Amino acid sequence: MSLLEKLYGPFFDPHNWATVITSGQDWLIIFSLVMIECLLSVDNAVVLAAQTRVLPTLKGQEESLFYGIWGSYLFRFLIIGVGTYLINFWEIKVIGAAYLIYLVYRFFAARYHGKRRQRKVRNSAAGLKGRKLFWTVVAQIEFMDIIFSVDSVLASLAISENPVIVLIGGIIGIACMRGVAEIIMKLMRRIPELEPIAYILIFIIAIKLFLTIPAIDIEIPSGIFGIFILSIFALTIIIHFVRRNKNKEQN
Repeated sequence: MSLLEKLYGPFFDPHNWATVITSGQDWLIIFSLVMIECLLSVDNAVVLAAQTRVLPTLKGQEESLFYGIWGSYLFRFLIIGVGTYLINFWEIKVIGAAYLIYLVYRFFAARYHGKRRQRKVRNSAAGLKGRKLFWTVVAQIEFMDIIFSVDSVLASLAISENPVIVLIGGIIGIACMRGVAEIIMKLMRRIPELEPIAYILIFIIAIKLFLTIPAIDIEIPSGIFGIFILSIFALTIIIHFVRRNKNKEQN
């Protein structure tokens, strides 16, 4: 019981919350944590947007993100309490990288191995039916949140040891990340080229994630990687509109 009080006691200390909320300096730290969360979560947003595409309707896709965000808040609360132990959980990165590569394989196998193969793969997903399929997607979203939150929690705890500050920064950052995921999701529906590009980026994200395990220890700066992902999306959108204008001129 004393261990639980040590890990989670600061979350239930009203004085701690009052101090953080009324401190301008603490809010500057929170703002910096939100920026870090957004930078670290660009790749997460790409993965989430791609995962929701399995659901047949835009309403279902948006609803899965809504439920996913509440699960993210609960998990973030739990994980911050044991944040000092996360450094030992490198195995979860290996599992996450393998899972992302599997997603990429499944997508391109369905897309390029013929219509019969594509129908078979999509029907196997649709076979889960209705709400069962929906909650499966929500569970996948939560799983990827666990994978990607390791880095962001560790980075946040390195800036501030006060778990309330880290929690507030994480909550705001997750909300921003979900907003980015929704934008990407809607763009995918309007611009077909974005979906295969997203899965190519997911493969790159998987490699980046695997490279951070202690045995390799190669860290690509999150800011640079975030700019790379956004640049690829921007380039794809430009190519889409250039092609569309050329087709209009030819017709």
